[in-house]
Amino acid sequence: MNGLDRPKKSWIEVPADSDFPIQNLPYGIFRTVSNPNPRACTIVGDQVVDLAVLDELSYFDQLDLPPGIFRQRYLNDFMALGKSKTAAFRNLLMQLLGEGQDELRAQAWHFLHPADKVELLLPVEVGDYTDFYSSMEHATNVGKMFRDPENALLPNWKHIPVGYHGRASSIVVSGTPVRRPKGQMLPPNAEQPVFGPSRLLDFELEMGFVIGQGNELGTSIATDRAEDHIFGLMLFNDWSARDIQKWEYVPLGPFLGKNFASSVSPWIVPLEALEPFRVQGPVQEPEVLPYLKYEGKRNFDIQLEVEIVAESGASAVVSRSNFKYMYWNMCQQLAHHTVNGCNMRTGDICASGTISGPERGSYGSMLEITWRGTQPVQMPDGTERKFLQDGDTVIMRGYAQKGDLRIGFGEVSGKILPAL
Repeated sequence: MNGLDRPKKSWIEVPADSDFPIQNLPYGIFRTVSNPNPRACTIVGDQVVDLAVLDELSYFDQLDLPPGIFRQRYLNDFMALGKSKTAAFRNLLMQLLGEGQDELRAQAWHFLHPADKVELLLPVEVGDYTDFYSSMEHATNVGKMFRDPENALLPNWKHIPVGYHGRASSIVVSGTPVRRPKGQMLPPNAEQPVFGPSRLLDFELEMGFVIGQGNELGTSIATDRAEDHIFGLMLFNDWSARDIQKWEYVPLGPFLGKNFASSVSPWIVPLEALEPFRVQGPVQEPEVLPYLKYEGKRNFDIQLEVEIVAESGASAVVSRSNFKYMYWNMCQQLAHHTVNGCNMRTGDICASGTISGPERGSYGSMLEITWRGTQPVQMPDGTERKFLQDGDTVIMRGYAQKGDLRIGFGEVSGKILPAL
């Protein structure tokens, strides 16, 4: 099916400003009260589409998919089929859910579920997780605060996409509460560390990309082939305990200040859905080494926002940023990740690193927004935030828009519980 053949509307009603028109078709895993077995789904408007039932009704027979591919706990086996197969499936699904499919519409009661009646689960089994540090504005802000205002960026920053290996086991789906972590900290002007709950709990506004097909150990993925291995994108909140992080990170990097939780959105938006929103990335100077060079538009214009909702119900949007600001794009990140022969596997997640824009309102963490707590955020209930408080819920949202076309990610949220 070429672009001209693709339906512009679905026979499923799509409310105005919905994140999920037929041009999106993200993937997730869900269950219901009446059927607690996890299975694969997509969503159009406010209706979750049970892909397992559609498969059993023989609507996907022409693709010769493995039996039971949509009745699994995770999407990994489907993603591992490769881009040619998953793109063909997406085209068929778009045709089936497009207007004019009266036969399928008559059977909708078999496979449609109102979105507010389902439970969305973590959609991928994450084997490994890597967090990058690829926003120049964020890296510059942090460098000014913690190192040298005149030389904020480390000497290697404009030469390599800096990253670290995170903890896959503590990645949780949106809606999962996050317990305030405990650890060692060195209070200001103190000579000895103390132990206790983090006082400087923070969010980090990020996007994550999910690996579809990986590469063999000892091989690498070039920038011009990277998107063949990227199945889709998710919203990603990399919670951070700044006081624990500051004390422990020298000389090896993040550990307990990061590995207590990272939250992801339940929907994976396929890369194909984001084609209309490609943009040029920032000019990279000095010139990068040959293996990091790329052609074409590899950044994406995705609008992002972060809202803090206090336990009182008072809420404030504290950041409006954009994924297009990233200095290092996903193709460069994946090429660098594998240039030494590292093998990526289906379901691995690579996070962008905190996404910050050029001004305070577009910074992607409380560390930057409040400039290390010196410029607190005022909440509508009269309280203020230097960092996050117990009972706060952090909600991140993202969407791309061009004219009437809006492709969204839904949201990723998490409520902070007191330390045990």
